[in-house]
Amino acid sequence: MGILIINIKTLLQVEDQPKKWVSGKDMNTLPNIENAFLLLEDELITDFGSMNSAPEHHTHEVIDATGKIVLPTWCDSHTHVVYAGNREQEFVDRINGLSYEEIAIRGGGILNSAKRLQEASEETLYEQSAARLEEVMKLGTGAIEIKSGYGLTTEAELKILRVAKRLNQNYPVTIKTTFLGAHALPLDYKDNKAGYMDLVINDMLPKVASEELAEYVDIFCEKGYFDLEDTKQLLEAAKEYNLIPKIHVNQFNAFGGVGLGVKYNALSVDHLEELNEEDIEALKGSNTMAVALPSCSYFLSIPYTPARRIIDAGLPIAIATDFNPGSTPSGNMNFVVSTACIKMKMTPEEAINAATINGAYAMGLSETHGSICKGKKANIMITKEVPSYNYLPYSFGENCIEQVYIEGKSIS
Repeated sequence: MGILIINIKTLLQVEDQPKKWVSGKDMNTLPNIENAFLLLEDELITDFGSMNSAPEHHTHEVIDATGKIVLPTWCDSHTHVVYAGNREQEFVDRINGLSYEEIAIRGGGILNSAKRLQEASEETLYEQSAARLEEVMKLGTGAIEIKSGYGLTTEAELKILRVAKRLNQNYPVTIKTTFLGAHALPLDYKDNKAGYMDLVINDMLPKVASEELAEYVDIFCEKGYFDLEDTKQLLEAAKEYNLIPKIHVNQFNAFGGVGLGVKYNALSVDHLEELNEEDIEALKGSNTMAVALPSCSYFLSIPYTPARRIIDAGLPIAIATDFNPGSTPSGNMNFVVSTACIKMKMTPEEAINAATINGAYAMGLSETHGSICKGKKANIMITKEVPSYNYLPYSFGENCIEQVYIEGKSIS
């Protein structure tokens, strides 16, 4: 028996054939049907259209969505959901005047999280991460990328990815995994970056590949962390294992990382709070998605990714949470969509496109996620009764999501 949703006020992000992405001025268009129906069967979307063509009710569970909006679930293409503990003291330290870099120098930041994770058992790590995953699913996330990077030893990095793999097996949400061993230098390698890169490339990387724990490889390409040569070295090595690049770049400085990512056919370049014309030109004509992380900028009080420049250049952009214990302790994609509108001057249409169809592309999921399309996953959200879809980013402090279905299963 399928699920038939009827009398939908507005059915958003509909398409007849899966699109790769939307870009430039097309991002301001959000295809929709007023007074619509949607049919979910066997974990897939099988039909949709206007109510005058709705199928008979007697063979399906019926949901009346009068006054409500239905849209695809969010596609969160950049998170670090698998971590141990939290870093609320560093939050207070920043309020008291310490910078992100100063906290890191004192042994805080990523190194703090790495220590906690190394000490946590795999079962404890799984339980904490599962609770976070369940929370974001209820908030409407139906596909999510999970990075390692808070381990910084071979065993701890593998532990993160094993937990992510287990989560993927136990929950209906689609999870993509990324190996981010080159996230920071551990204390033992503080003055030996070459030695740590050797560990990442010649010990961690082969083991990640042999256990099939990741599809993507990432590196924090930033001053004070890993430079262009480090990035090139890792991406060259990752080719042997068919790991696709997704790069942290331009969070604090712009020095050529975007162009390098494009050269290596990165699926996405993420952060981009700092961006220059060379970066924009590098992205033009490429298959690399620009990914902005607005709630990270909000939490750290750093610049926001210049979304208007990216869109006005005719490029696509995705938005994601960066859910992690230090710079974005939230996986709420609804807040990300609102913040993109409020702080990055994206229209509601652009923000919703960035959080659905473009987010799906940034995880290699264009064929199965990110839109209402026959044959795609039955991943949808039903809002409460709202005036229009503009109300979703407008009411940034309100949870407007009433029901979430992932692969046709109700998430409650």
